[in-house]
Amino acid sequence: MWIVNVALKRPYTFIVMAILIVLATPFVLFTTPVDVLPEINIPVVSIIWT
Repeated sequence: MWIVNVALKRPYTFIVMAILIVLATPFVLFTTPVDVLPEINIPVVSIIWT
């Protein structure tokens, strides 16, 4: 509950933080890699049965 007390005492601090988060969102979305793990070519063995 301490964060609620701080937000009530300093509302402009939380408004500025919310604006910074909104402004930083497009930058983070475009610079974040799509896939965390790299592509790995796993060898595949195929058996044809006739």
